[in-house]
Amino acid sequence: MPVARESGPAEAAEPAPARPVPPPESAYWTFYAAVAAAQVAEWLPDQPCRVLDLSGGSEFAGQLVSLGHEVVHVRQTGEEPLADLLGLGRLLPVAADTRSLSWLRPDSVDLVLAESRALSMCLAAEVTVEHLCRVLRPGGRLLLVVDSLSLGLARLADQGRWAELADVPAADVVLVPDEDGSITRCFWPEELTTLLTEVGLEVEWVRPRSVLTPATVERALAEGGKAALRTLVRTEVTLAAEQEGESAGLHLVVSATKP
Repeated sequence: MPVARESGPAEAAEPAPARPVPPPESAYWTFYAAVAAAQVAEWLPDQPCRVLDLSGGSEFAGQLVSLGHEVVHVRQTGEEPLADLLGLGRLLPVAADTRSLSWLRPDSVDLVLAESRALSMCLAAEVTVEHLCRVLRPGGRLLLVVDSLSLGLARLADQGRWAELADVPAADVVLVPDEDGSITRCFWPEELTTLLTEVGLEVEWVRPRSVLTPATVERALAEGGKAALRTLVRTEVTLAAEQEGESAGLHLVVSATKP
């Protein structure tokens, strides 16, 4: 007669399946912020410039001002000014629409920094990049971050949207709904390159923001602390540069210039 096996306290519960995006409290985001700051610092020129910052928050604006750049920091209309930005030198806070830059003169900034997935929040990204190109001076540069196609596929699978997932290979544009009702646009490197070149920009490179998986980072930080963080950031910056043109990780970073 078969005997039913009783579960005991020693039995480990099965781990919950990993979500495509780590939760806000994950240590991965400390690592991610450090990688982003390192990549931006590496990209910025040595000489002070006028920068249009479409990244939201205060992290990048503070980094730019501390390096001597004049920063036009844009927040959405209706958002409160960030208290930690007040009093910083050469900072010009503006409440305006980040998707349409008609309020800014042509050829008026040297650099555009669009971190925080700004372009993925603009479903009509073609119109937004036209504005980005217009406001850049000749010789100006653009750095922006978008959701990767890898992230979009993972989110569709996580939501059980198998029909949409099957349609991705034939889709011109990949739009992914979120649980809160928002929709974001995900890009693959070739699409992102085409989007920017069609408005007159020259793409320098497209790289993953992060190649290391969240699980790898979380485990390393739990075991190694701050020392591990420094090593992980150095490793990540090198890996991302070596994997140009690949749609790895959560987000893609693209650098482009205006002839």
